[in-house]
Amino acid sequence: MQLLISRCFNQRFFATPSKTASLLLRFGCLQQRLYNEKRNYWQYLKQKIIKKPSPPYQHVCQVGDPILRSKASPVNTSELHSPQMAKLIRTLVMVMREKNCIGLSAPQIGVPLQVIAMEFTEQIFQTNRPSMRQIKEMNPFSLKIFINPSVRVLDSRTVQFPEGCESISGFAACVPRYHAVEIMGLNEHGQPIVWQTSGWTARIVQHEMDHLNGILYIDKMDSKTFLNINWIVLNE
Repeated sequence: MQLLISRCFNQRFFATPSKTASLLLRFGCLQQRLYNEKRNYWQYLKQKIIKKPSPPYQHVCQVGDPILRSKASPVNTSELHSPQMAKLIRTLVMVMREKNCIGLSAPQIGVPLQVIAMEFTEQIFQTNRPSMRQIKEMNPFSLKIFINPSVRVLDSRTVQFPEGCESISGFAACVPRYHAVEIMGLNEHGQPIVWQTSGWTARIVQHEMDHLNGILYIDKMDSKTFLNINWIVLNE
């Protein structure tokens, strides 16, 4: 660069604005090209050294990912006891617990199969005020795994309460749900299981079943109640 500047003075380029601008433009293009080459080189090294993650992910896919808008496929019965299915269920439960959430579906970790996990621990239950537990009809329950589930409405009355979703992180909205539903499917051992639910548990079931059909709660929400859960903190 010093050599080029010296040439500018020697050839009196500095006295010609158009030539000076042209020279500066060439400098800028050169610097940008060098930056791009350096960045591409490091991206290349990163791809070679760090293996790109593959499903089942250890993170939750976010809205915008096409898999969240696709219908999940049934699990083939011949795959129920496969190492791949065991890994999927293990990862699903691990991510659900790490995120401290009460339900997660296979599509949310990048696998388009009809598998859901749900668990409402006593610890999470206790984070809700007693009055809210009663109003929302909350009851803790142990880990439930459903493979190829189907749902039947037991009580068609709808109840509207706020919901969140790990795939729409940081937001919530009021969503109408049936008061009681029955879910049927296979457990992690491939055995038939039927579970009748009501209140908050029925809401969890319906939320996770929607994921298997490419539906998000924002498709059913009252749009006027949609909010960022951190809005108060941001204003402080």
